[in-house]
Amino acid sequence: MTAVKDRIAAEFARHEPAVVALSRRMGADPEVAFEEHRTAAAVVGLLREHGGFTVEEGVAGLDTAFTATVGSGSLAVGLCAELDALPGIGHGCAHNVITATSLGAALALAPLADELDLTIRLLGTPAEEVLAGKAIMLREGAFDGLHAALMTHPTLKDMATPTIRAVRHWSISYRGRTAHASRPFEALNAADAVTVAQVGIGLLRQQKRDADRVHTWVKEAGTAVNVIAGVAVVECMVRADTLDEVDLLWPRVRACFEAGALAAGVEVEIVELASAHGFRHDRDLAGLFQTNAETLGRTFPDHPDKAIGSTDMAEVSVRIPSIHPVLSFDSPPEEGNHTAAFARTAAGPEGARAIHDGGLALAWTVADAAQDTALRRRLTEPGPFAWAERGEDT
Repeated sequence: MTAVKDRIAAEFARHEPAVVALSRRMGADPEVAFEEHRTAAAVVGLLREHGGFTVEEGVAGLDTAFTATVGSGSLAVGLCAELDALPGIGHGCAHNVITATSLGAALALAPLADELDLTIRLLGTPAEEVLAGKAIMLREGAFDGLHAALMTHPTLKDMATPTIRAVRHWSISYRGRTAHASRPFEALNAADAVTVAQVGIGLLRQQKRDADRVHTWVKEAGTAVNVIAGVAVVECMVRADTLDEVDLLWPRVRACFEAGALAAGVEVEIVELASAHGFRHDRDLAGLFQTNAETLGRTFPDHPDKAIGSTDMAEVSVRIPSIHPVLSFDSPPEEGNHTAAFARTAAGPEGARAIHDGGLALAWTVADAAQDTALRRRLTEPGPFAWAERGEDT
């Protein structure tokens, strides 16, 4: 390793116990989208304790979003810390580990920021699980001035450039008429509309491409067995490799929801809640991250299936050169992301290992980019999407 990397490693080691402890506190006290008040306060408190950062809270009009900046160099790099947990599961996507990873990298780079001509901005991003926080922060200017944005994410594989699919998210509300179950002929059953829609979507699956995904969640469909449901609410996500492909499939999915309304004789309202592009990986930055993670003992096989889901970080990636590598927990396949078992693993030794490897590899990657004249010039040169023509993954 270079002398710079040795110094970064020493700084990371100095802060590592505190960031691992923070991750475990987050795991024990999870907060869902837009309600991450204690989480944000804990991260900001640790930043203020160590000093050197200019902290701004409540950014982008979001109570739990924040930025913390150190250095005043000509290359500005953002490190994203996802704050929210899943309802009923907790940190089943290990956002506590993500936050600690980016925080550790920022603290390790802070003393060298000016020497490396860097500006480091840690971004506390709420509500990733509902695809909202980063999109709002991006729109409101929290990412303005950055030349690159980086983060890592735990999963069950080590992958530098995972396949992260585009997605759209809708709410579908049916309005019928309630009646006593003994007089069903007086009702218009909104729950029946849901059943018809789900049967239609199930039959549609044989017509769609293998990579496409349709998810539904019945949020509301009545309140008692002896009351015909006059109201029902379903949420639906459609995923594909690109938003164009999502939009190609959606009319057929929408027709299933409309068919449910027609069959049940109820009204239907369909509202789009959120969307995210497929992720664009900056190949140069991803390559640096992989090399650094390999130095720490990680391996990156050529997995035949590199798909991991969707994220609002993809919205950042179509505006700013970005990476979103994933690092594995040593867990059984059935204990992967969005499970309570994954949340428990994140709070243990595997979570600590991911914080160490991910945080140090991120910090080293930023230092490498700062010292690579050609890469630095590419990242900082003016012009929208100039970077997008230089070999990134689309």
